[in-house]
Amino acid sequence: MKLVSACLLGIKCNWEGKDAYSQKVFDLYNTDFLIPVCPEIFGSLPTPRKPCGIYGSLAGQDSTIRSAGDGEDFTENFRRGANKILDIAKDLNIIEAVLKQTSPSCGCGRTWQLDDKFVNHKVPGDGVLAALLKKNGIKVITEEDL
Repeated sequence: MKLVSACLLGIKCNWEGKDAYSQKVFDLYNTDFLIPVCPEIFGSLPTPRKPCGIYGSLAGQDSTIRSAGDGEDFTENFRRGANKILDIAKDLNIIEAVLKQTSPSCGCGRTWQLDDKFVNHKVPGDGVLAALLKKNGIKVITEEDL
């Protein structure tokens, strides 16, 4: 069993209300049982929603999540969603996740970071969920690693 970002399976749950369908990820259904998750949805955010990025330090669970443009704080939503998904992973003994690269939640290796004017830039680093899963010994890869 693997966790997978729901948007990669064609579920329209990203911030724009769109998906990020990946045929490579979908093809994993032939060999693995996939559990679709969306940390923002699990954190009670609507779809669509404001675009967000990590503001300040890229320290995973310690990061502050703000919306691009106006800086509204969504940190608690992102943390709550990530923690719910970690609970699921622990309950099901999940050891691997395939997450959407660059997402401030799921990003593994690259994510969005906000500058002091709340403008998003892609930078090296992990999103809130990816960092939390890694911290708990769960292997995290992106759709681009398949």
